[in-house]
Amino acid sequence: MPAESSPLKIVIQDNVKVAMRAKEKERLATLRQITAAIKQVEVDNRTDLDDDGIITILTKMCKQRRDSLSQFQQAGRDDLAAIEVAELAIIEEFMPAAMTDDEIQTAIAQTIAEVGASSPKEMGAVMNVLRPKVQGRADMGAVSGLVKAALTA
Repeated sequence: MPAESSPLKIVIQDNVKVAMRAKEKERLATLRQITAAIKQVEVDNRTDLDDDGIITILTKMCKQRRDSLSQFQQAGRDDLAAIEVAELAIIEEFMPAAMTDDEIQTAIAQTIAEVGASSPKEMGAVMNVLRPKVQGRADMGAVSGLVKAALTA
């Protein structure tokens, strides 16, 4: 008997079916990219992903779209930039709600206290504990900068 699918994976698969019935080509193409990325990781690791694993994949896909978007905008390729914006919006539909600045600051303060960190040398330990709490809900680059600032203060 196969393992039960994650709720997020089921939602994505249901969205694929809806997009197919509605003949939404662009949305369907992006949803298929998501399912292909999930399936690739599952095949490579011989495992069924849970929601956290899927969110990690979606976070990576969002980052790729943002990187491409900035490159296309710098190159003046508005046509390609528009495609990236549309794909990014579809992928973000399946991401958890973003954390507010206050929630991020609270999570950082709690993690620093939990780890007992007091200097920038301990930033790695703080980030290792903090990452699972905020992954997919906050920009990890910005979080890293905030942790560094908190540890140097």
